[in-house]
Amino acid sequence: MSAVASPRQACATRVIAIAASSGGLAALSEVLRTLPATLPAAILVLQHLSPDQRSHLARILAGRTRLVVHEATTGMRLEHGVVCVAPPGVHLLVGVDRRLALSHLPPLNWCRPSADRLFASLGESYGRWAIAVVLTGYGVDGAEGAQVLRRLGGTVLVQDDATSTCSGMPRAARRAGIVDRVLPLGEIAAELESLVGCGAPV
Repeated sequence: MSAVASPRQACATRVIAIAASSGGLAALSEVLRTLPATLPAAILVLQHLSPDQRSHLARILAGRTRLVVHEATTGMRLEHGVVCVAPPGVHLLVGVDRRLALSHLPPLNWCRPSADRLFASLGESYGRWAIAVVLTGYGVDGAEGAQVLRRLGGTVLVQDDATSTCSGMPRAARRAGIVDRVLPLGEIAAELESLVGCGAPV
C-alpha cells in the first residue's frame, strides 16, 4: 500500500502573498503571530530591503510565528503551513509548475523584489486560490500585480490607513479599484484564516 502524503509534502492548494515596505517588519510579525501551524495555505512574504545587506528577515519572523519559515530559493515547492521569504535584490515569482523562482529581471517601479511581479505570477499560477495582501509601505508597488491577480479570480486585502506606518502601497491598491477588503492590521490574520478555511479547491 502506498504512503499517503502529509499536508506539508503535498503542493499547497492555496497561497497567500504578503507585501510590505516601510513599517513592514512590525506589520508582518503581527499578521504571522496568530496564524496556526496547520494553516491550509502557503505564505509568501515580500519585504522591501536593501540589496546591499544580508537579510535576517526569515530568522526574525521564524521566532515570531508558529509557522515554518524559510528564505525562498529557486525550485522550492509551496507547502501548507510554510512561509517563504523573498531574498533581497531579486524578484520572487511563482512558476506555472507552482514552484518558486528567483529572477534578476530589472527592478519594476524601482523595486526588486517587486510585489507587482509576485502578485501577477501568483495569480497566473493559482487563480481564484490566490490571495494578495498589501501592508504598510511607501510607493505604489503591488497595485498593478494585484489587479492581475484579482482579474484572474484571486482575492486582495489591504491594510487600512489608521494602522499603517506608511499608507502609500495600500492606497495605490485601493485606487486601482480591485480591493476586496480594507482591514485594520489586527484583523488581517483572522480574515486570512476565514478565507483559506472555507471550501475545497478543485
